[in-house]
Amino acid sequence: MSALPLDDDAMCFCCGPKNPIGLKLEFETTADGRMRTIWTPRKEHQGFKDIVHGGLVATVLDEVMVRLLYLRGISAVTAGMETKWIEPVRWGRPYRFEGWIVQDRGRAVITEAEAFLLEPEQRVAWCRATCIRV
Repeated sequence: MSALPLDDDAMCFCCGPKNPIGLKLEFETTADGRMRTIWTPRKEHQGFKDIVHGGLVATVLDEVMVRLLYLRGISAVTAGMETKWIEPVRWGRPYRFEGWIVQDRGRAVITEAEAFLLEPEQRVAWCRATCIRV
C-alpha cells in the first residue's frame, strides 16, 4: 500500500479556518500530553430537540484523537471507533474534549477521548479508536 498524503487545505470540518460551515475548533496540548478543545454546540447542531446530534459529538471526539497524532508527526486515519454516550450533550453549553494515545502498535495506534460538560463538570461521552498509519 502506498502512502496517502494527508495535506491540510484549511477546509477541515472541525478545525478548518476556511470552511464556512465548520466548527472552527482550536486546540491545545495539555501538560500531560493530551489534546484538548472546548466546543459550545449551537442549536443547529441538535438532533432531537435540545440534544446535540451524536454524530457531531463523535466527530469532535475523533478530531482530538487524530489531531494529537498529526501534531506528533503520525500520519494516520481512524479505521474504527467505539463511542459511548453517558449523558445527553445539550447545545449552548461548553464542553471540554480531550484525546490521548493508549498504545502504539506500529501500524495501528490506539487512542481514547472523553468529553466533559464544563459546569458542573460531568463526563458525557467516551471513545476508543484504532487509527492506522497511512
